[in-house]
Formats: sequence, C-alpha cells, structure tokens
Amino acid sequence: MPAGTIPTKRTIEFDWMPVKNWDKRHAEDVVVAQYEEVDLLFIGDSITAGWDWQIWDKHFKPLKAANFGIGGDHTANVLWRLQHGAIGNMQPKLIVLMIGVNNFGHLHETPEQVAQGVAKVVAQLQLAWPHSKILLNGVFPFDQLASSDNRKHVKKLNHLIAQLDNQTTIFFKDYGALLLEKNGNISTAIMNDFLHPTPKGYQIWADAMLPDIQQLLK
Repeated sequence: MPAGTIPTKRTIEFDWMPVKNWDKRHAEDVVVAQYEEVDLLFIGDSITAGWDWQIWDKHFKPLKAANFGIGGDHTANVLWRLQHGAIGNMQPKLIVLMIGVNNFGHLHETPEQVAQGVAKVVAQLQLAWPHSKILLNGVFPFDQLASSDNRKHVKKLNHLIAQLDNQTTIFFKDYGALLLEKNGNISTAIMNDFLHPTPKGYQIWADAMLPDIQQLLK
C-alpha cells in the first residue's frame, strides 16, 4: 500500500516548517472547521497555502472561503488532518483540492502511487461532505525545463486523476499549461523557484479558476 494512502501526521522537521508550526496551523484549521461558516474550502500543500493575500481577499474572501493548505504536506498528511478535526461542522458547497506534488519528493512515489493517494483524499472528502462539489486541480508542472523527467511524472499523474472526474460531484481541471512559456519551460516571473507560483502566477491561476468556482457554487 503506498505511503501516501495511509493517514500520517507530520513528523519531519523542515527549517521552514517545524512540526510545532504544522501542529499550530492544523489546530487553527480545526477551530475554523468547528465554528466558521465556509462555502468554499481550499485544501492542499504550500501551493494552496501560499495565495497572495491581495488576490485572496479580492476573489475568494467574499465567497466565504477558508484555506486549509499547509506547506510540505502530501496526501497522507491531508488524510490525517481530515480525520483529526479538519472536517468539523463545516458544510462547504465547493472544495478546491490540489495535492500530490510532495508525494514525489518526500515519499519518492510513482505517478500511479501518487494517484492512489489523491483518490484516497477525494474519497475522504466525499465521505465527509457527500453533497459538496470538488474542483480537483491537476498538479502544476514543476522544474524549469519542459524536458524534465518530473514534467513527465506530473503529466502521467494528472492523466490518472482526471479519471476521477464524474461531472456530478467531482470536476477535474488542469490549469498548469497556463503557467508555462510557449516552449514549455517555466519562467522565474511565474515560479521563481520553478515550483511555487509568484503573485503573477497566482493571478493567472485565479483568473482561470474563478469562473469555474463561480459556476460550481451555483
């Protein structure tokens, strides 16, 4: 069984995210889940956590949005969070999910194994909120060059998780191509570390995704 399918609490100490900080962020999410009214729930890793605040406040805050992204998380960490308080009393109308990129680097999983982890997270979300819609984002391409092996892994992963789309409660969208240059490479203007979007990259994502969010919230 792939490690990404087994609910796991964060135990790795990153310089930029000690476990105590991860615990704090999860505890904050538990309070939101317990007491706040949330219509639009974002779940994921650092790419979800890192929304430029001006873009967030303009586009998503008015939609009663909550951000349950935590940097460094893979699918097993998200499963653990959902099973330990992050569901709470919320009844979101729409869940925006992007997860899986850290399964490659932290768990050394194949695209097939990562896809199993993503499917497990989707199943957990459906169990918690059977009447909510899920906007499942394809994992963004990473590494500067289009020829990178990681690009092939992401493409394979997205092909696999796209099959979770049922056009009823699960809707798969891959916005990643919008972040690439014409030759397929990634510009530092869009991802300065070739993994995390810059504010310009987030604006591109928001502009593309917002019409889908508005439609699915109806």
